[in-house]
Parts: sequence; C-alpha cells; structure tokens
Amino acid sequence: MKWIDLRSDTVTRPTKPMLEAMMQAEVGDDVYGEDPTVNLLEKTTARMTGMEAGLFCTSGTQSNLLALMSHCNRGDEYIVGQLAHTYRYEGGGAAVLGSIQPQPLDLEPDGSLDLAKVAHFIKPDDYHFAKTKLLCLENTQGGKVLPMDYLAKARAFVNTHGLSLHLDGARVFNAAVKLDVAVEEITRHFDTVSCCLSKGLGAPVGSVLCGPEKIIQKARRWRKVLGGGMRQAGILAAAGLYALENHVARLEKDHVNARHLAAGLAKIKGIKIDSEMVQTNIVFADITADMSKLHGHLKENRILIDPSSHLRLVTHLDIQAPDIDHAIGAFQSFFRG
Repeated sequence: MKWIDLRSDTVTRPTKPMLEAMMQAEVGDDVYGEDPTVNLLEKTTARMTGMEAGLFCTSGTQSNLLALMSHCNRGDEYIVGQLAHTYRYEGGGAAVLGSIQPQPLDLEPDGSLDLAKVAHFIKPDDYHFAKTKLLCLENTQGGKVLPMDYLAKARAFVNTHGLSLHLDGARVFNAAVKLDVAVEEITRHFDTVSCCLSKGLGAPVGSVLCGPEKIIQKARRWRKVLGGGMRQAGILAAAGLYALENHVARLEKDHVNARHLAAGLAKIKGIKIDSEMVQTNIVFADITADMSKLHGHLKENRILIDPSSHLRLVTHLDIQAPDIDHAIGAFQSFFRG
C-alpha cells in the first residue's frame, strides 16, 4: 500500500506527462536570458496574473524576499500578519539580508489584516522611525481565501497611504479556484505577487515573482546577488508551464478531498474542526490526544502528518478519495483505542 502524505502539498511528485515535458524542454543559459522555456514561463505567469513581467525563482521564500528587497530599502519597514509566511516561516530573511524591519500584526479570523489597525501602525515621516513602505498579504492564509471586496479595500488603502502592496500568493490559484474567478481578478489589486509552482500545482521546484518591469528588473539583480541565477533552468520551468496549463482546474479535487476529510474527522470524539474554515486544501483541527502517539499510530498505517502541537492536514494531487477514507479510518481506530 502506498504512503499517504498529508504533511503538505509540497510533497507531490511530478506526473509522467510533466516529466515528459521536462525531458523535452528547450534550454539555454538563463543568466544570459537565453533559456526559451524560462522566458515562456515568466511571460505566461505574468500574463495570467495581469502583470508586466515575471521572474522565475528557486522557491517562494526567495520570491517573497526578492519582492521585499525590491520594494524596500535598508531601514524601511513592511507590515505583515503575525502568522504570515513572509514573517514567520522564511528565516527572517527581510531583516537578516535586506535590513528591512517587519511590523507584524495579528490576523483576523478570515486571514485578513484589519486595515484600521494597519493604519495605526504606519510610521510618521520622522527619522525616529523606519519608513513604512509596504503592506504584505497572503492568499490563501492557512487555507482561507481573502474576500474579493477586502482586496479592493486593501488596494484603495495603500493608494491613500502611499504604500505598495505585495501578495504572497503561494496558493493563489487555490483561492481563484475556490472563488471561481481567473487568478488575475485577485492579483490585479497588487503591485507584485509571488506564485508558487511547487505546492498544489505539483511542479517539483520554483515560484514566479510577477510585477511591473522596473520592479522585476530590480528583483532579477537581487536574485543574482542571492545566488539564485540559474543556467539551463528550462528543465524546471517546463514543469511549471505544464502545471499552469494542466493542474489549475484540478485543484478543486483537492478542495473536495479536504472537505471530505474534515467531515469524517469532525465525527470523531476528540477532534474539533471548524468546517467553515476548510475552504481550500488545508484542514486544521484541535485534538485532545497526544500528538506524538497519534503520529506514531498513523505512521504504522502508512500515513504521514506533521508531528507539531496543532493538527494540520493538506490534500494534493497525490491524494485520492480512497486515501481520505483510509486516513479517516486510521484516525477512528486511534481515538477508539
């Protein structure tokens, strides 16, 4: 029986058609701008997001860092959510490598930042303070989709306050599928967006930073400084192109499987799930049991979860409906025991 890996949607393996596309990719030296497949991926992602240009990056962490360093100078500040990936889970890169001060704020239950609170933390133009330059949002945030009307308000807000707006769109295609809109309807509100290819879209590596030509050229320079200049990267870019062309609509299957998983687990005494928060492919749950023992029990049943203090389960293209049924059964047997 196969392993059922629910730790993250980053664990997917390339499909056979994706591998074929990678093997057949036309390549060149991307540092010279001569890799046609990389160039096509950048243009395609920029077009899909309604941006002028794109930049193929090794990871979402790199893509977000390049955006922050391109929007902000040393001593500037960005405002971000306490649980946002760009602040909490990317090694403090903005501060460590960019000398950019983060101003983290608590997120609202729906994953947004209260814009009135954001306004309170914008620093005055005074040399006692870092200069507030950028507001960062994340969509999805913990699997939750930011409302479309909120995005419009955020755009108007930054225009009023003279800020730029960046989107960590690691799962922005999940958000677009959930809302049944083209991804451009989400990204058009932002100055820059980082689109991850290696999560739900199933590519093995990479993210694309999209934005105005001037910002992307600055980011391209920073990418080289940070060691992110790649050579015959078209082999990897081909996987991203295949994902964009073939794996976006199928994200709905992951959302259906997540709802199925949440519904099954919610019936188990000892597991508490807010089903309204299961909007895309991520399920969070509170449990009364010892996480380490649960982790061991599930592993014995060839199911992998992240053994942290909070149960987080993620569906993806390598997870099918029968796998969800098996997982629910394994949870049931643990809590019965």
